[in-house]
Amino acid sequence: MIDLKSVSNPQPKPELEAVAEGAPARASTEGRAGTASAEASRSLKHLAAKGRGAPLQRPSAPAGLESILGPTDDRVRILDTDLAPWRMVCALRLRGRSGAAMGTGWFVGPKTLLTAGHCVYSTQFFGGWAMEIEVSPGRNGSEFPFKTVRSRRFSAVDRWVASEDPDFDIGCIHLTEPKGDEVGWFAVGALPPDELQGYFVNVSGYPGDRGVGTEQYHHKNRVLQVTDRRVFYDVDTFGGQSGAPVWIHENDTAPPLAVGIHAYGTGGSPTGLGANSAPRIIPEVLALIRSWVEADGGWPKKA
Repeated sequence: MIDLKSVSNPQPKPELEAVAEGAPARASTEGRAGTASAEASRSLKHLAAKGRGAPLQRPSAPAGLESILGPTDDRVRILDTDLAPWRMVCALRLRGRSGAAMGTGWFVGPKTLLTAGHCVYSTQFFGGWAMEIEVSPGRNGSEFPFKTVRSRRFSAVDRWVASEDPDFDIGCIHLTEPKGDEVGWFAVGALPPDELQGYFVNVSGYPGDRGVGTEQYHHKNRVLQVTDRRVFYDVDTFGGQSGAPVWIHENDTAPPLAVGIHAYGTGGSPTGLGANSAPRIIPEVLALIRSWVEADGGWPKKA
């Protein structure tokens, strides 16, 4: 059992109660496709990985911050970013006292986005908290299918703010308007390690090496290893994709279920594994996510 708390800028929020002993091993929030176009995405049909299966075999690669694994870059640009679920993924422009950067975030509620902790709080990039973040849902190069909004209110897991522990590199962006009602939001799930093992995972975000953080790129492969707090996968990424959703489809017709927040390249993986990785959505993290969404007004009530 881990006692996690939420910290927000500039003042800490009230402490969150620890998850009770005997809490269900598997729990999740519900996603929503949004009120924008209901047209089915061809990219989702033809590119997204679903279910379980054998890994897509690729050679190992040298360590890096965020890594292209193997001799070829297998990321594919998403062009129908105005459709679900790609429109739920946002290009971020991060501004801090010591400079600017780019990242990726994604909706988990009407006014709430998840991202990497180092996109909202970083002693290296910002000297502390970011000052302002621009959020562009489904950005597609120079096209903005949905209005860009700005936020100056962020939260992060206390263990990230205290020591920048990579196992808890998880942050939150709070909006003042419910953009998620229009673009939708991901369901988020805390799955036991043995259940998560073997699934294909999808990672889609806004890398700096292609489109300079303005174009969305996706790649998929099977989970390689699951630990108590991290999930490792053979999926190509690059700087700027930090904060991207790591999601599964439990079967061919199941909606996306986010299980992690992409944050690290092979340099953050165990020796010899050669994988990129994400902090997992564990029950304690899911409890924090619920508290962040509720602080922003919560999810719509069921009819």
